[in-house]
Amino acid sequence: MEILPAIDLKDGKCVRLTKGAMESAKIYSDEPWQVAQRFEEMGARWLHLVDLNGAFAGEPRNLEQIEKIRAHTSLKIELGGGIRDEETIKRYLDMGIDRLILGSIAVRDPEFTKEMASRYPIAVGIDAVDGYVAVEGWAERSTVRATELAREFAASGVQAIICTDVGRDGTLEGVNVDFTVSIAEASGIETIASGGVAGIEDIEALLATGVVAGVIVGKAFYEGRIDLVRAFQMVRGSHG
Repeated sequence: MEILPAIDLKDGKCVRLTKGAMESAKIYSDEPWQVAQRFEEMGARWLHLVDLNGAFAGEPRNLEQIEKIRAHTSLKIELGGGIRDEETIKRYLDMGIDRLILGSIAVRDPEFTKEMASRYPIAVGIDAVDGYVAVEGWAERSTVRATELAREFAASGVQAIICTDVGRDGTLEGVNVDFTVSIAEASGIETIASGGVAGIEDIEALLATGVVAGVIVGKAFYEGRIDLVRAFQMVRGSHG
């Protein structure tokens, strides 16, 4: 299982939101690239990066910071937020981003998403409110069940599914293990848990399922609730 520390970008700064509400943004750093470097020093292999302004605008909005992060770290980077077309995918890959996350477009146009996944390294972000998929920066709830959408991408070439329980995101209330497992079982694709991680016990619970491929850690790190160095050691120790 991989731990992916997260950087959410808003107006060029590293922030965390509560339940996806932009007005809840708490700034943790004016220089996100320095945070990425810290993650690398701690032993991270991947960085989960989100362009929050882009998620709402439907197009890239924090390019300067994304370029800085790419230039200052050798971490593998997966990036989401406002990626709606092939041109944007190519632009980010040319910048050296390793994997792109399609969210809203994956709900609206699964065929396009599958086509992109057959050509490029693509992950699908499934963000759910009460089991239903949320879109447009979580501002809207669709009528599609999260597990249905996960099933749609089984055997599609999508590299991973990142599933977020929006109701828990940024709350430090604990990760929704059952929801994550249901997505992994419905899709048969590597599934990464996101939202609500409160501490090392959440990592242990996900590890114990045997089916969860990764977990995104955000606020728990920024609020000093989790020792990432210990968490990396624990997860890697589980592989013998």
